[in-house]
Order: sequence, then structure tokens, then C-alpha cells
Amino acid sequence: MKMHVLPGEAQHKEFTEAGIEGEVIVCNEAFISGPIDTSDIDLFWDERANFIFTEYGEDPIEYHEKVADELARLDDVTADADVTLWFEYELFCSVNMWFCLDRLKVSGASVYRAAPKNLSPENIWDGFAGHDAAMLRDCFDARIQFSEEDIAVGSRLWQAYGKRDHETLRELSEYRSPCFPFLKEVCLAAVEIDTRPLEVVADIKAEGITEFDKVFTEFRRRAGVYGFGDVQVEQIMKNLV
Repeated sequence: MKMHVLPGEAQHKEFTEAGIEGEVIVCNEAFISGPIDTSDIDLFWDERANFIFTEYGEDPIEYHEKVADELARLDDVTADADVTLWFEYELFCSVNMWFCLDRLKVSGASVYRAAPKNLSPENIWDGFAGHDAAMLRDCFDARIQFSEEDIAVGSRLWQAYGKRDHETLRELSEYRSPCFPFLKEVCLAAVEIDTRPLEVVADIKAEGITEFDKVFTEFRRRAGVYGFGDVQVEQIMKNLV
């Protein structure tokens, strides 16, 4: 069985056009925010559904049907499977990828990473934005297999992030693997996630920039490593009021 985990709906159309064989799971989550430190998987999904409802007003039943049930398919992956994780480099996507690695660690499946290609240092956090079907095919052809150690490290990263275990995150930031090319930057961003994004938005507003679109653009320029979308930045602005 061939399976692909996409980082969101934005890549679904181009991926389909690329004609790459395999089943698709779309990760429509943002594990970078909210509770994730729960070992019981049923309780985990219930806590996530309640968080999404409280923060964003989304229906918990719809969350279970469209998000949780989709990602729960990872728990059915078997050792004969070939799984490709399509995740970008920034923290937002990294945490989602760590979740996938944690769920796949006991499957015995062959797991690969297909990452964005041909990004300049200035737009490294832009990920698959602008990748058409042909470029996604190139990314797939250049995919890299996770070693058993890589998968174990991914699981440890997931656990450490959920517990806000800064010591372990700093330790793992030194791990070197082609599958984690920007791990140091991402782990250090994870350590500062409860303070740094707020500081960046506060600095931007202190400079007289208050319109959301301009704040969001400037935040992406200064703190792109977080990979925040408009929902996360808007929430930060509300917290500063």
C-alpha cells in the first residue's frame, strides 16, 4: 500500500494533477497550538475537538469526521506500507510531521519525507507555496527515507513539544539527518513559542503597524520559522488587546 500525508488542502489539487500513485491523507490540523500531551488517543481527539471549538467555534462532530478520523487512518498502517510525509520546514508543519512519526513508529512501514525544493534562504519557510504538479513530482522523486532512528527522534520531538520539555528540545536540536534539515532553528523556535510570537507582534504594533494584513506580512517576514497562518496571528493580536 502506498500512502501520502499532505500538509493541507492547499496542495491537494496540484498533488492530484501530479498523478502520483497512492492513497491520500490530508492533515487539516494545527498541532502547534492547543493540548497535545495526552497518551490516550480517544481522549486526545476529544481534547483537540474541544480546543478547536473553544478557540475557533468549529463543530466538534465535524472535527472528528473531517480531521480526527482522517488522521486516525495512520493507526491502521501496516509494515508493508510505503508512506510519504509531505511537510514543509517550519514549526507548524514540523509539529504535524512529528505527530505522524509518533503514530507510525510501531507500524514497521517504510516512511519517507517529500520536502519543498529550490527554495532560496529568503523564502525557505514558504514551503510548497508556488509548487505546481510538475514540481511536486520532482519533490516526490527526491524523497528521503526516514531511518528507524529518525522516526524515534520524531516521536521524541512530539512528546517533548507536547510537554514543553525545553531541555529535550534543545538536546534534539543537535540531531543531524537529511530528513530534518532545519531542526535546530525549529526546535529553538519551539522553545520560545509561548513568548517570541507575542513579542514580535507587539514590536510590529509598537512601530505603528496595526492593519491585520500588514501585521501578518511583517510577522511572516520576521518570524516565518513558526509557519503561522492568519488564524494564529489574529489570535495573538487578540491576546495583546
